[in-house]
Amino acid sequence: MKIPFSPPDVGEAEIEQVVEALRSGWITTGPKTKELERQVAQFCHTSRAVCLNSATAALELTLHQLGIGPGDEVITCAYTYTASASVVCHVGAKLVLVDCQPDSFEMDYDALENAITEKTKAIIPVDIGGKVCDYDRIFAIVEEKKSLFTPSENKIQQALGRVAVVADAAHAFGARWHGKMCGEIADFTAFSFHAVKNFTTAEGGAVVWRDLDGIDNEDLYKKYMLLSLHGQSKDALAKTQLGAWEYDIVITGYKCNMTDIMAGIGLAQMKRYPELLQRRREIIGRYDAVMDTLPVSVLRHYGDDFASSGHLYLVRLNGKDEQYRNDFIVKMAQRDVATNVHYKPLPMHTAYKALGFDIKDYPNAFHMYQNEVTLPLHTLLTDEQVEYVLDSFVSVLKG
Repeated sequence: MKIPFSPPDVGEAEIEQVVEALRSGWITTGPKTKELERQVAQFCHTSRAVCLNSATAALELTLHQLGIGPGDEVITCAYTYTASASVVCHVGAKLVLVDCQPDSFEMDYDALENAITEKTKAIIPVDIGGKVCDYDRIFAIVEEKKSLFTPSENKIQQALGRVAVVADAAHAFGARWHGKMCGEIADFTAFSFHAVKNFTTAEGGAVVWRDLDGIDNEDLYKKYMLLSLHGQSKDALAKTQLGAWEYDIVITGYKCNMTDIMAGIGLAQMKRYPELLQRRREIIGRYDAVMDTLPVSVLRHYGDDFASSGHLYLVRLNGKDEQYRNDFIVKMAQRDVATNVHYKPLPMHTAYKALGFDIKDYPNAFHMYQNEVTLPLHTLLTDEQVEYVLDSFVSVLKG
């Protein structure tokens, strides 16, 4: 049996929503997008949400909201996908990478604390695999470092009075931590709804934020709208009102709005999402039961005070190197099981080498990467396929 790595779980409900959008004559940002924003905010326990065309856009527009640019520094982890870091470069700020912890996918919080300077304006923690970071520690660090922070004229920086915490929760839609939903924990949180994610709109993403003293949520929402649609004072839906053709270009913005076709898929997914999360938990439980008997380490998705979104099943082949891991992936593929690697650390990529980063300065990230393999984890897996993945894994591991 062929087992793909991460196909989208879409069915008739999603198809009906797309057809409904097409037949309505309204296929760009419109009523379905606005309704999805309402439901995402409700799901995350936040006042507002903004749906966009990607989590990358959500992160980048948030940095703009925070007034971050040349002369500023933003810190993220070396063990992540490029989107966590490229947005920093896009706004002209200096990218600062910190290593991950020994034998952990999370950033090294001691290294984070040491990396904060008077130029640091934001931290982008990465909720890798769907497991929420230690935000208690992160907030303790930014509070402790408040004396270094001098806000610009940006109102949000002034309201925070400290370094902003902007979560890259691309993997973590639906995760919980210390009784809170991912989305109500960090100052701002960006989600991905890409085709390979638990919850998909084909492409797409969203940003949510905590209520901030002195910051009007409606003003913040409108600024996201401006940034996402060329700085245009009216979106296409508002311009359909009688005589309401005229608009202004308030700022030189971007073009990264979500469409109603995409949002329709999301509305169908929202109805199904609790059962999708539960199915992921069942599969992870079965994987864990077998992995606990093997010489491997896995990302723990569930505990007494946290629950991951169960996005990725990351396994480390203890004591093995890159060559063994790469051969392992080939042998799994020969058994028709698609696997992957999450992630090749940023300092190993050409673009980040060109920025002066060297993987030798991030030994923990390299150590995590060199023997990591990610197993298929999606809601189209049958119980039989789960057992086949496990049988194949054990067979390859034992040679």
